[in-house]
Amino acid sequence: MNSTTDVPASSILRLALMALAGATIEWYDFFLYGVASALVFPTLFFPKTLPHAVALVASFSTFSVGFLARPVGALLFGHVGDRIGRKSALAIALVLMGVATTLIACLPSYAAVGALAPVLLVVLRFAQGLAIGGQWGGAMLLVVESAPRTRRGFYGSFAQAGVPVGVVFANLAFLAVGALTSPAEFLAWGWRLPFALSILLVGLGLYIHFRVEETPVYRELVRKSAARARSGTSPILQALREHPRDIAHAVGAFVSVNTCFYIAITWVIAYCNDADGLNIDRATMLGAVLVASAMMAPTLLVAGALSDHFGRRRVYMAGSVLTAVAAFTLFPLLATRSFVWIAVGLGAVLGSNSVMYGPQAALFGEMFRTHVRYSGASLGYQVGAILGGGFAPLVATSLIAHYHSSLAVSGYMAATCVVSVIAIATLRETSGVSLSDDGS
Repeated sequence: MNSTTDVPASSILRLALMALAGATIEWYDFFLYGVASALVFPTLFFPKTLPHAVALVASFSTFSVGFLARPVGALLFGHVGDRIGRKSALAIALVLMGVATTLIACLPSYAAVGALAPVLLVVLRFAQGLAIGGQWGGAMLLVVESAPRTRRGFYGSFAQAGVPVGVVFANLAFLAVGALTSPAEFLAWGWRLPFALSILLVGLGLYIHFRVEETPVYRELVRKSAARARSGTSPILQALREHPRDIAHAVGAFVSVNTCFYIAITWVIAYCNDADGLNIDRATMLGAVLVASAMMAPTLLVAGALSDHFGRRRVYMAGSVLTAVAAFTLFPLLATRSFVWIAVGLGAVLGSNSVMYGPQAALFGEMFRTHVRYSGASLGYQVGAILGGGFAPLVATSLIAHYHSSLAVSGYMAATCVVSVIAIATLRETSGVSLSDDGS
């Protein structure tokens, strides 16, 4: 029996679009903070007596707090998702992100409350990290556990597409506000407007909680195995005991995705602005990142659909190889200083990266048993995020400083792709497996 056959196609599409909307706004909030960390926070939330470079480092340090909080969020929301349900965990994560981001819009500056200002900023950034750590598992499982076996890759990729769409919207929001306000107005109140829009996420979270049904697979688990689903053993401990290899495979698979993604959308902007005499202005780089990110969404959907026909492993490994090749074309194209070729270089990296990221929701969902699926998939994803994106800018900067060559960074990106190839090559094919613990 396929436990998802009772879900109409129209309902699955609605769930997929809802997951896309939730993931988009959630990641919009997360990346919004990154943009503000460079443009606003150094001036408003730290002493004016600090040199700008020091304030900038302090501001980016608060940004990294979000990465540190993500595995904690995976643990907390994984517990809720496996014990209480997917939709409840996702709804709480969305509401938490919406409230935290909206409160950032209301924060007083350092001039008004002194050292309390950066403290409050760190607390709210930590809350954002907790939310993003729980959101992914809920969004992808809401879709993957409801989709038919033969379409999980396609429908699951909708939750993945929220990342590039969120990047685009976060950058566009600041560009729009900057165009409509003077520099003084932007610094005084304009920057707060994109953050205030996040109140919409609270409404979406409440809608999911009260109007969306739990996934058929989870309802089946509760009906047949209520005692195990709500036993005293922590789901994360169960996942570590029952799926240690799968968690390790998930971490290894995601390392290259997150490493290459953050190098392409964040680190190269700083590199091109002041390294090796490239002297490419920030507006050009931001525009190129926007164009390349916009190309990711359709690629994710296509890759997810292809994984339904050719298997998760083949598509994922193909994406790893393509990303490794694209890593060596990126910096020569950046060196042209041409907007078109820069966008092509970034698009090649992000596009090939999407070939991995598209099938990932279905792949990770199929790797774990129902009663620990939220915890296991979320933990693998978030640990991979820290080892990948959390360290990527630091490692890339250190490699440039030591070797004085972008070739070292390309080699680093390619090396993480090799790790992902090994992780996927040693993994069983999961496409089409039953998501029910009893195999039905």
